[in-house]
Amino acid sequence: MTETAPTRIYVDADACPVKDEIYKVAERHGLPVSVVAGSFIRVPAHPLIERIAAGSGMDAADDWIAERVQPGDIVVTADVPLASRCVKAGAEVLAPNGKPFSEASIGMTLAVRNLMTDLRSSGEITGGPRGFTPRDRSAFLAALDTTIRRIARRRPSPPAQPQT
Repeated sequence: MTETAPTRIYVDADACPVKDEIYKVAERHGLPVSVVAGSFIRVPAHPLIERIAAGSGMDAADDWIAERVQPGDIVVTADVPLASRCVKAGAEVLAPNGKPFSEASIGMTLAVRNLMTDLRSSGEITGGPRGFTPRDRSAFLAALDTTIRRIARRRPSPPAQPQT
């Protein structure tokens, strides 16, 4: 019998505004967290939290996460191409504002992102994303907690211990 690995939370950390919230929720649920950045990033000294400096290469942090993520893991990122790779790998993916990326939504999200990139490269002024708000932080916390609970319900229960 193979034992299912615990859910791991991967954080695309370079510009993530909800790292502290992730640490608190992960500790409450006893889940390991991999905080992945291109270079050194400060993380709390805690046995559940590991810091990964993936290297300065283009998309090094994204590649590190995408190569390791598995079904039942959670990825927190605002990077749409990384979200797409992780959804395809079977992971649950959340944006820092709590918006889930799913198999059903990732194609359109990627298409819009590519269109906006093309418009900006042709000189079109498209504006940027709106600022991160307390409501976004609250929505993220609720979405992360809901996602963890949904994954836990899907996992097989450990076998009952024999009575002695």
